[in-house]
Amino acid sequence: MSDVASAADRARQIQSAIPAGGLFDGATWRISPDPFPLDPAFAKELESLGRVLLQFYRAVNLLYRRSVEGKAPAWIAELLDQGKPAELVARQRDPAFKNEVPRVIRPDVLLTEEGWAISELDSVPGGIGLTQWLNESYAGLLGGAPSLIGGATGMRDGFASIFGDAPRVHLVVSEESAAYRPEMAWLAERITSRSVTVRDTTFTDFAPGDAVYRFFELFDLAQVANSRTIFDLAQAKSIRLTPPPKPIFEEKLLFALLWNRNLRDTWRQELGEGFFNRLLKVVPRTWVLDPSPLPPNAGYPGLELTDWRQLKGLSQRERELILKVSGYSEEAWGARGVYLGSDLSSADWSVAVEKALAAWPRSPHVLQKFHRPRVVESAWYDFARDTLQPMPGRVRLCPYYFVSGDGDAARANLGGVLATVVPADKKIVHGMKDGILAPCAVAAPSAG
Repeated sequence: MSDVASAADRARQIQSAIPAGGLFDGATWRISPDPFPLDPAFAKELESLGRVLLQFYRAVNLLYRRSVEGKAPAWIAELLDQGKPAELVARQRDPAFKNEVPRVIRPDVLLTEEGWAISELDSVPGGIGLTQWLNESYAGLLGGAPSLIGGATGMRDGFASIFGDAPRVHLVVSEESAAYRPEMAWLAERITSRSVTVRDTTFTDFAPGDAVYRFFELFDLAQVANSRTIFDLAQAKSIRLTPPPKPIFEEKLLFALLWNRNLRDTWRQELGEGFFNRLLKVVPRTWVLDPSPLPPNAGYPGLELTDWRQLKGLSQRERELILKVSGYSEEAWGARGVYLGSDLSSADWSVAVEKALAAWPRSPHVLQKFHRPRVVESAWYDFARDTLQPMPGRVRLCPYYFVSGDGDAARANLGGVLATVVPADKKIVHGMKDGILAPCAVAAPSAG
């Protein structure tokens, strides 16, 4: 551990390196003088996790297609298409996008009291430019920092790799995602191998062979004026688009399908026994809140419940459960629409349950076992007091995997890992001004 004086110097240099335009729309965070350390064995697990998640996305894609074609149960496609407009469903099923999966895969990984868990996957994540800036800044301070996951350029190079040989890349950022525009503009300037430009939702001057990065959610298409042009060109194979216009990859209920016993043989076949068991070990048990009545002698697997309204009668201790909208909703990102049962009064929890059940036809919700993040020791530099402040906190890790290559040659490579550490009294870990944002590095093996 470095002494306070050198820590202060590093913290000041990191603070002074923040771009003049910022990286988020006015957002600030606490600065740690050091990267967040990860146990070497755990870092190795994260390194290989990209292969597993890419195969999971491929398996989801195949399962959906088979359901549409009548080769798998119809309820799968019906569930995944529920609440989506017909035009978007048609896009998703178009042969042009048949094998397309997102080329950026970012799980939210929580360090828990039992180990670690993946709470959800994000195929349109923020933080790519931020994590590149963090890795670049800390590497510059720490002599290259060979232990820094992704190194000084892993995020930049990984992101650039997803566009193949396209000579021009357009990063189309919606107003809904405008807070992330500064980090994407900063990242675009760092990619010198081709033309990379941030565009707004009115830009339509795309040329054949261009690539487009869709930084807007599919629920928001009505506010994205150029979305139809982008999708039409991608469908005609005139441009390369990622992520594809496939709302299945923006659904949190994918984890409920992973746990569905009716699909166990399918997952084993498409993932392989090893990948399947590895996912079950780290993905919390998840259920879809389908209000359809069960037979009186049936119950939900893993829960002592026969009707979802019985959730309202659980004690606070029994409510170690997360309730959240699955996808295709303005509440489906940024920790919106997320309810932790044990953190709510009985009355507020009951309201959340009823709201979720009422939303079923247009916005299915999921219930997930809550794996409480463990408390770890961290520290940040308080510039006002000119001192290093210890901060026990809870951690979310965001590894960024970039999929380069096509077909069987596609590979998911880890570009970097962003750590978000929030004060220990926070139950749900999400970026906030009193949280620490830092890149991750492999910790030195402990002596003895």
